[in-house]
Amino acid sequence: MNQITQTGTTTEKAISAALTKLGTTRDQVTINVLSEGKKGFLGFGSKPAEVQVSVNDVQSTVQVDEVVLAEPVKEPFVEVIAPIQEKIVLESIQSNQGMAVDETKTYIQLIAKEMKIDDLLILTEQDGKYVTLRLESKKAALLIGKRGQTLNALQQLSQLVANKYANQFLMIKLDVENYRERRQESLEQLADRMADKAIRTGNKVEFEPMPSYERKVIHNALSHRLNIETVSVGTDPNRYLVIEPLK
Repeated sequence: MNQITQTGTTTEKAISAALTKLGTTRDQVTINVLSEGKKGFLGFGSKPAEVQVSVNDVQSTVQVDEVVLAEPVKEPFVEVIAPIQEKIVLESIQSNQGMAVDETKTYIQLIAKEMKIDDLLILTEQDGKYVTLRLESKKAALLIGKRGQTLNALQQLSQLVANKYANQFLMIKLDVENYRERRQESLEQLADRMADKAIRTGNKVEFEPMPSYERKVIHNALSHRLNIETVSVGTDPNRYLVIEPLK
């Protein structure tokens, strides 16, 4: 591949991504900026920068390549080249994911400023496609909202932003002061109380609407109980969980 057209949030990021994919350096290419890009507001109405990067044709390099490739490729050569190619691809993916995470953090910071939160600190933890962004602020309660509604909304938006820029799917999780862990413990306790109520009264018990991963926490918490059944009813965002006693 001697030429590539690449997009990015800025011209420099687009050029950097193109150089990574071509496996070359800036002094060995010709760069044509097709579009400077546009930031937009809070990620909406934005337009990516676009560049065309072409590898310069160096006659001496071509001649050397022709001499080398004129002979049959030997196994030791393949064994050396394959890991290098794999490393280049992996570095390209990691670079793209890093850019996607950075754009997501910038987006969250912009929303925080609109909420009058100026001291937000975002810490990143990543394990493959799973990315956890831990938010720290003196106004943590604003970021969480009632029963985590604000945090859940921020997480959904962050998921969309991240995968707008990533070339491989990323799972984004937002957390504030270990709220997710505390919420899970609270849901598990609530699940046991509601299940006991269903058995005691002999009637089904309904929960308030909640996001899918919170319903999953309750499903899992009650999966060992053989005297009840849990089902989800309705459509998002008003989908809720029902506990029915088995007779």
